[in-house]
Amino acid sequence: MQLSDFDDSPNLVSLFLDRADRLGQEPMLWARHDKQWQAISWAEAARQVCLIAENLRAKGLNAGDRVLLVSENRPEWCLADLGIMAAGCVTVPAYTTNTERDHLHVLNNSGARAVIASSAKLAKPLIAALAQNDATELLFTMEPIPHAQEGNFSWHQWSELLEGDAEAARKAVDERIAGIGRNDLACIIYTSGTGGAPRGVRQHHGAILCNVDGAARVIAEDFGWEKEVFLSFLPLSHAYEHTGGQFLPIGLGAQIYYAESLEKLAANIEEVRPTLMVVVPRLFELLRTRIIKQVEKQGKLPNTLMNLAIAIGARKEAGRRRILDRPLDFLVGKALRPKIQAKFGGRIKALVSGGAPLNPEIGTFFDSMGLTLLQGYGQTEAGPVISCNRPLAGVRMDTVGPPLRGVDLRIAEDGEILVRGELVMHGYWANDAETARTLQADPAEP
Repeated sequence: MQLSDFDDSPNLVSLFLDRADRLGQEPMLWARHDKQWQAISWAEAARQVCLIAENLRAKGLNAGDRVLLVSENRPEWCLADLGIMAAGCVTVPAYTTNTERDHLHVLNNSGARAVIASSAKLAKPLIAALAQNDATELLFTMEPIPHAQEGNFSWHQWSELLEGDAEAARKAVDERIAGIGRNDLACIIYTSGTGGAPRGVRQHHGAILCNVDGAARVIAEDFGWEKEVFLSFLPLSHAYEHTGGQFLPIGLGAQIYYAESLEKLAANIEEVRPTLMVVVPRLFELLRTRIIKQVEKQGKLPNTLMNLAIAIGARKEAGRRRILDRPLDFLVGKALRPKIQAKFGGRIKALVSGGAPLNPEIGTFFDSMGLTLLQGYGQTEAGPVISCNRPLAGVRMDTVGPPLRGVDLRIAEDGEILVRGELVMHGYWANDAETARTLQADPAEP
């Protein structure tokens, strides 16, 4: 596997199948069942993805049809997403917090012909919306759902998507995806703007591949690309986790563990020992509070060392380090940081913050504890990652770093950030007015 693979891949499914063929029986997707982590191998994931694709086609779906995906983070989310794309269809991720009204808007706006949902809890508001929508013909559920038939759609179990001849399915998928290019639509991710109903961002395969390439280069060049392990926690229905927590690890040939819940996240981190995590600022605030409380309980000396580490980190960030900071920093590195790092599994290369501005003090705190925290910037309409801090370029906690590879940007006179590159969306679904307002017609300027 090499960085040039991302430029050479015509679509996301091809990238995934290439990784699956190379990695075979190595573990890919992990979930906890009956108090044990259980894995799906790359080969098994590829088998299921191809079967899902062919069974969706057998049910009458055609190239370009939209499929709504409503599920919490779990292996089936990734398999369904890839299966939809392998069928030549378009994934429409939906938030698990959607109300009946929210689902109805997305169903009506996207014209989704099929829906894949996980649990009875998540399906309840969805089924109520389906009863008011005539375009959706198929509902697939990952778990048994009582009284699902309430509308003009036909209901099918997840197991039906995994039936058939896997070898024939793979052959059919290989033939189909040979005709899917980087400019073809991969997914429609709904995002709220400054007002009004959520708009569907049309992300093409190349937009996500461009983003994966840029992020992978940061990892490979600044940290070293090895056998990476991700812990997926943020909603996959958001572009940030969809790209950074799913397709980036796929591109890296990494393992993906799915966290059980917010309450069990800290324990999951210690068990899984991830090398990379995609996180939002609010979670960093909670983790900092947790660390401080744990250190305070350990007595005066650990608390003194923590305060010393924070003070040294603040001076380092401000460029005012003292002569005595070096030996004191060495002391903290021996007596405190290994214990903090162990709480994160002991092999974290980087924690990546995005989705909202990060308080620089939070970043300085984690850096002081020996944990590399990188802040990025972006938006759903651009892949979604536009820039990210890089250790090789010098990390400053009050910045979001340089643009990723393939990103051309400038600041307009009014302060607006203008972005150009393959990562930029093709527009909003069924919303020409907003598309015209957001995208410049002149390709000569970003």
